[in-house]
Amino acid sequence: MMDQLINRVTEKTGLSPDQSKAAVESVIGFLKEKLPAPLASGLDSLIGGAEGSNEGLASKATSALGSLFGKS
Repeated sequence: MMDQLINRVTEKTGLSPDQSKAAVESVIGFLKEKLPAPLASGLDSLIGGAEGSNEGLASKATSALGSLFGKS
């Protein structure tokens, strides 16, 4: 998924792949700092998961948000 994000930033902005990678890493780092712990801890697994595997991402995100708001 990380490569997909980098490619998307490259396509949309015209930045080089290296610049796009730096931008994506910066945003991910910022999110890890600012998100509540349950969401921040799951960010690496969502972003760093198997390439092309989106199975369960919505489920994981819904679960994490539910935990944030006290719902299961």
